[in-house]
Amino acid sequence: MPFSRLAPLTLAAFFALYIIWGSTYLAIRVGVASWPPLMMAGIRFTLAGCVVLAFLRWRGVAWPDSRQLRGAAILGVLMPAVGNGLVTMAEREVSSGVAALVVATVPLFTLLFARLFGHKSRALEWAGMALGVFGIVLLNLGSSLQASPQGAVLLLLASAGWALGSAWSKHLAQPPGAMGSAWTMIFGGLALLLSSFAIGERLQAWPGAAGWGALLYLTVFGSMIAYSAYLYLLKTVSAAAATSYAYVNPVIAVLLGALFLGERVGLQEMLAMAVIVAAVLLISWRR
Repeated sequence: MPFSRLAPLTLAAFFALYIIWGSTYLAIRVGVASWPPLMMAGIRFTLAGCVVLAFLRWRGVAWPDSRQLRGAAILGVLMPAVGNGLVTMAEREVSSGVAALVVATVPLFTLLFARLFGHKSRALEWAGMALGVFGIVLLNLGSSLQASPQGAVLLLLASAGWALGSAWSKHLAQPPGAMGSAWTMIFGGLALLLSSFAIGERLQAWPGAAGWGALLYLTVFGSMIAYSAYLYLLKTVSAAAATSYAYVNPVIAVLLGALFLGERVGLQEMLAMAVIVAAVLLISWRR
């Protein structure tokens, strides 16, 4: 469907995914300089979810049933906890731009997991998968990820977890509307905080203004607004369209990282970005 024919709310949701989520890689990179990564991600999602839940209850929205809560818990673990938590951990060692390049593989993983739920892949989608795998290999051969194999593994696992949640979301009972966003963020945030406690994360010093600013931006814009927009799109458009933010986020992240943090992405990484974006376009073609 052309963008000109989309409803204003759907257009706003796409804007949130394309632009706001592209900027969250910069905010995460700034935040992990002050916060332990899982602790920061856990506070971000738990706080955002609780604020949204409190507002909905104030408006008189009903509590979800146990089946809907179970679905929200599954998505919370796969998407905010695994998907975002591992990206946050990786950004201690990997630049924000390169992290966004790896996460651009989410639509490739989503296509694979969609087959578990009955999706039959077209020839063009398989061609996109093959091209995407080549892009991942090319990206991992670059100096940025060779210097941090652990970061590369964390980012790929994060992409796979997020993609599985995206593909599964259409087949799980979930609380309706913003209530689903709230509970998914709460369950994901609690899983992250438990993980932070389990591995012994501790604040080395009280975060400064930059650390608190990053946490606030991620909580309000990255979670309450953009994450809710993503769950809305998963319910209203195809999974391929909802994950199309992968075309734009790497470009936004690379530009912001270069502008504010002086990050540099090499020629090989830029070539890998072009290959991965081309692969995602092939997968989403005519969808």
